[in-house]
Amino acid sequence: MDADTLLTVQHCETMVQVRSCIDAIDEQVVALLAARSAYIAQAARIKKHADQIVDLERVEYIVHRVRDAMAARAAPPDIAEVTYRSLIGASIAFEQQEFARLRAGERP
Repeated sequence: MDADTLLTVQHCETMVQVRSCIDAIDEQVVALLAARSAYIAQAARIKKHADQIVDLERVEYIVHRVRDAMAARAAPPDIAEVTYRSLIGASIAFEQQEFARLRAGERP
């Protein structure tokens, strides 16, 4: 299933079809999460101080933006908010670990 097809919800007749479509989307989500994590690692490298890692204004900006994006697609904004708050929390934890690792001179 290509990227354009993934963005167009297909009409499914069976649960096998539904699950196949969801699995294809999950593959793309994982690829995007890996890329996002690589940028988080770069942020850990670029930031000079640990207190720069958590930016609550940025968190709220992102949550607001993804809620609006879901609403614009007639999709449930609460799913985006809950997902992104969890994603941001995990990203902050990863960035804090990466920040500490880089400052300690450890190898990946």
